[in-house]
Amino acid sequence: MTPTSDQAPAQTTAEQINLENPLGVDGFEFVEFTGPEPKAMISRLEMMGFTQTHVNPKTDVVRLKQGDISFLVHRTPNGQAQAFAADHGPSANGMAFRTNDAKAAYEGALQRGAVAATDANGGALGDYPYILQGIGGSLLYVIDQYGDAGSLYDTWDEIEGWEEAERKNSMGLEILDHLTHNVRRGQMRTWSGFYGSVFNFEEQKYFDIKGKATGLFSQAMIAPDRAIRIPLNESQDDNSQIEEFLRRYNGEGIQHIALTTENIFETVEAMRARGVDFQDTIETYFELIDKRLPNHGEDVERMRKNRILIDGSDEEGLLLQIFTQDTFGPIFFEIIQRKGNEGFGNGNFQALFDSIELDQIRRGVIKVDA
Repeated sequence: MTPTSDQAPAQTTAEQINLENPLGVDGFEFVEFTGPEPKAMISRLEMMGFTQTHVNPKTDVVRLKQGDISFLVHRTPNGQAQAFAADHGPSANGMAFRTNDAKAAYEGALQRGAVAATDANGGALGDYPYILQGIGGSLLYVIDQYGDAGSLYDTWDEIEGWEEAERKNSMGLEILDHLTHNVRRGQMRTWSGFYGSVFNFEEQKYFDIKGKATGLFSQAMIAPDRAIRIPLNESQDDNSQIEEFLRRYNGEGIQHIALTTENIFETVEAMRARGVDFQDTIETYFELIDKRLPNHGEDVERMRKNRILIDGSDEEGLLLQIFTQDTFGPIFFEIIQRKGNEGFGNGNFQALFDSIELDQIRRGVIKVDA
């Protein structure tokens, strides 16, 4: 599996920055991680096929890359990163949106109701000026150094031999497809309103998921560029997996991060060989695939072996997905292959919910009548 080059997609043009996309957002640039054991975090990402490419000499933050995905890890957290790790443990303390003009996007965001990050000292980019307050006290950067404008990492120290290492280590992951926010009860509208009013995100899908003992609401938000997607999850009760996340994480935050591949079977099998653990799914799920999705054309036995989920229809196309076990505290990853389907595995929401709830029951987090 060959990774893409370090050349990012072309930037949003001036014509694309309009009433529909007022801040010119153009996809994710990175997610930033902090925690008490950075070496372990870096090792986990390398198991998933990421390669260390650059180090910011000002903040001692290392960039790990695969395809067009960048993750930043604080090797010696201080300031905001240190405080965030103290509050949340292993965690995602920031993320970045690409935009055509960072200064204009930042000023426009403030005019539209966003709040400037006042505690950004210690973030991955150091004294970078265009940072907003994000979910749960995290940092939300707007950046314009990508594509034809050059790389954000051009001024960082380059790690010798990283390009060859990436070619060898890659497991076929390509782009950051979406990431979710888990929010406190009553806050879903706050955050959908934030992304809607500031960045003009649209509400794409709404789900009401119920298990044996718990439930959740999920509202998927999508940016005008269609490349930034953020589902928001809110619990319906005191014991759901969302509430467990909020307790373990000590607040709202990024719950999982979805990464695309063109061959999910090869990617997942390579990850399993490296020691990456994935969530299980009840056996009956695979027994019902042909009935639920006739003529899907996928190898059900290979799906069963790898516990890969499938969703879609003849009209909308297919989507294959699987979720890792918790990787950084309660944060986990999703591996996704889109075959024309632009949803979130809508038909799998219940199956995923049931599998996580089953794990909660096994661990004694929630009780059900026999």
